[in-house]
Amino acid sequence: MERQRRNSLILAAVCVIGALGSGAVMKMGRQTGSQIVVSVDGIEKGRYSLSEEREIEIKIENIQGEETHEGTNVIQIRDGKANIIEADCPDQLCVYQKAISKVGEMIVCLPNKIVIEVEGTEKSELDAIVN
Repeated sequence: MERQRRNSLILAAVCVIGALGSGAVMKMGRQTGSQIVVSVDGIEKGRYSLSEEREIEIKIENIQGEETHEGTNVIQIRDGKANIIEADCPDQLCVYQKAISKVGEMIVCLPNKIVIEVEGTEKSELDAIVN
C-alpha cells in the first residue's frame, strides 16, 4: 500500500513538471509581432505597424451572386496591440475578441470576411502553436 502511494505521488509530480515545462516552452515560442495584416475576402488590404497608435476604418463590399453586402469595421492599434472596436456585423463576435499582439494571433469577422493577423519580423523556431 505504501509503495503504491509513493508511485502515485511520483507520477503526479512528473505530470505537473511536464505540464509546467510544456507551458513555458509554448510561452517562449510566442514572439511579439511588429505588424498586422488586414485581409478582406482573402485579399490583402493593408499592413499596419503595431508601434504606431491609430484607428483604421475598413469598408467592404462583398458581392455574392446578385446580393451585395456592405460593411465597416474599425480596427484600433494601441499599446502594441490591435483589436476591432466597432463593426456593423450582426453578432459582434469580432468586437468581443481580445486584443492581439503575438505572432500568429488572429481576429476574424466572418460576416464581413475580414481577417486580421499579427506578423513579426523574425521567423519563430516553432512551426505552429495551438491554444
